This record gives sequence, structure tokens and C-alpha cells, in this order.
Amino acid sequence: MTDAGTLAEACTSVPEDAPHAPDLLAKFDPLIAEREALLATGVRDPFAIVMERVLSPTEAIINGRHTILLGTYNYMGMTFDPEVIEAGKQALDEFGSGTTGSRVLNGTYAGHKACEDALKAFYGTDHAMVFSTGYQANLGIISTLAGKGDYIILDADSHASIYDGCWLGNAEIVRFRHNSVEDLDRRLARLPKEAGKLVVLEGVYSMLGDVAPLPEMVAVAKRHGAMILCDEAHGMGFFGAHGRGVYEALGCEGDIDFVVGTFSKSVGTVGGFCVSNHPKFEVLRLVCRPYVFTASLPPSVVATAAASIRKLMHADAKRAHLWKNSRRLHQGLRDLGFTLGTPEAQSAIIAVMLPDQALAVGMWQGLLERGLYVNMARPPATPAGTFLLRCSLCAEHRDEQVDQIIEMFAAAGRAVGCIG
Repeated sequence: MTDAGTLAEACTSVPEDAPHAPDLLAKFDPLIAEREALLATGVRDPFAIVMERVLSPTEAIINGRHTILLGTYNYMGMTFDPEVIEAGKQALDEFGSGTTGSRVLNGTYAGHKACEDALKAFYGTDHAMVFSTGYQANLGIISTLAGKGDYIILDADSHASIYDGCWLGNAEIVRFRHNSVEDLDRRLARLPKEAGKLVVLEGVYSMLGDVAPLPEMVAVAKRHGAMILCDEAHGMGFFGAHGRGVYEALGCEGDIDFVVGTFSKSVGTVGGFCVSNHPKFEVLRLVCRPYVFTASLPPSVVATAAASIRKLMHADAKRAHLWKNSRRLHQGLRDLGFTLGTPEAQSAIIAVMLPDQALAVGMWQGLLERGLYVNMARPPATPAGTFLLRCSLCAEHRDEQVDQIIEMFAAAGRAVGCIG
């Protein structure tokens, strides 16, 4: 019988002729070198910012400085809503800090069902499933709906979670050019008529903030016998009469089979979901791996989500103010001479396009030093060769804050040479 000492010796001894193990991280050496060269110029790391203190949905302390937040996706400003916070505190007291279990075992509490009921009321659907993250919602629903022998037809600019859902499900992936109705039509026409097909669209695309031509795309997908999933992560809360998303605003509610979304944006917490009227929808709870094999959200999180969703049903004033903010900022930046990702304000996302990474980082740091935080985006999050500063507005941004933001862009842009 082998004792512990002998076993340890066997595990640590390496034969002299053993091959040298390749470094599995070596493939990232070019990225490491690029990052080190960038930081050697004295700029801060745009991807290592620490929020030392968050004061409100629109303000925080960063590097010891009072900073306006313009890169948080906190579209409807629900993170500090008193009723939302109180709901989370009460659930924490009554149900504890976590479930320690999957939704299909011990991980479904009363709060999870209440959150799903809130989603069904918000979207006017028969069914709702809550996931632990928005990423898992796409990963789970897409991989479960379309498997081997099926086809997923998706926009080339789709979010990483959509692509990962395709790969997990082992379906055939067909890309079409970004927001091209004609290319979608051509590619669907080439597929076998009898094959299962799922067209995946996004209401708002997160990099440029542009909106999909959903009515035309939905019509094409239906003509070719495809089911449709629409990701409304960046549209929920402020598009449409009820805030359901772009598909509601553009009159496509009756034709979308599945709507996926997240709690980490307009809802102001964390989690993901899928809603649908499909009569067989509930079977997904038994076969969707990212739902079955992960722990459920803590009771405090689903309580905050449910409270927020119910309030968003009656947030017309917030929606109107957010749209006003978006249009004002878009016009202000365009008047300064910046190149923007869309010709007009299409969503709460405004992308400031820059020609290279050095200028993008310089502009980003110039804004941070003046007290404004935005997101810097670069490949692979953006298409090859595309560098941008992504601004995401909040319904809680005050008019004077929007004025300050425009002034900061003007000063930083002139300092680094982006504008005259």
C-alpha cells in the first residue's frame, strides 16, 4: 500500500527525458507585449479601473477624484432606487445570502418565482426563465434550441455570448453582414428548407449603439421558416411604450419567438432571462445546461430585480429624460467635430470613433483626468481596426451634467488633437 510520502514523491518527480511542457499562455504573448508597451508610455490601464466609492447612478470616486459616470450601462438609474435597495435588504434578512443550489434542485426560492412573475407581467408573456447572468441566458437558450444539424443565422457583430451559445450547441453557424436585410435573405435562401433554423438578432448593438431593422429582418426570417430570438439587453427599459425593447417599439412583438435580456443594465442588478409564449417553453428548464448546472441567484438579487422590473413598467418620465439626454449629447459631440458611430442618436449608447489605439487611450485618459469615465473599446470587442470610446447615458444624468460632459470632451479632444 502506498503511503502519502511515496505518493507525493511520485507526483513531484519528473523524468530527465520528459518533454518540456509548452506554455499554454504563450499564445497571448503579443497581447502582453502590446499592453506593456502601452502602459510604458505612462497612461493608465483602461481595463483596470477601480470604483473606490459609488455615490449615485451617475457619480463615483475614481483615483480619489469625483467622477461623472458615462460608461456603466445603468440606463434607467435603478441601482440606488430606495425601494429596490429595501427589497434586497429584506430578502437578505429573510432568506440569507445564497441558495447553494441549482434552480432544478434546492435553488428556487419564492423570490425567483416572483421575479419570473414580474418578467411575465412586464413583457406580457406566458413564460419566463431567470438565469444567473445575461451571458448564461444567451449561452443556455441558444445552445439548447439549436443543436447538431440545425442552423443558427446571426449578425456578424453579435455579442460574444451569442457566439458562445452557438458553439456550445454544436449548430451550424451562418453569419450575415451587420444589419443587412439583403444578406440575411441570401444566406437563408441557401439553407435546406427542412432544416431547423434560428435567426438571432439584437435590438441594440452594444458597440456603436445602432438599432437593428427588425421588421424587415423578421419578415425575411419568417418567409424562410426560421424561428427568431431577439436579444434586448440594451433595449429593455426605455424602448417601446412599455419599455420592453426595440422589438416592441418597432411593432414586432407578435413575431419574435424568444426574447433574451439581462438584469445588469436597465434593471440595475445582475442576472439574465428569457421570455416567450411558446407552448413547450417550460421543458427548457430540464434540458438547458447553463440553467440546470449552475447555482441560482441569491435571494437578495432576485428581490432587487423584481422590484426594479415592476417600477420600470411605469417609468415613462425616466424614459423620456433618457432620450433627451441621448439626443443632447449626440448633437453636442457632433457639433464639436467628433466622428460618431451613428448619424443620429439611436439609443442610449453613443460611440466616439477614433483612428487608432494610442489616440483612443489618450482621449480616454484625458477625460478621466478631467473627471469623466467612459468605456474604451478595442478589438476583439470591436471589429478589426476599430477603436472607440463608448458613452452610455443614464436617465439620472442631470441637464448640467450633460453640459459638463460636452465641455470635458471639448477640452480633452483639443488637448490630444482629436478635434480642432
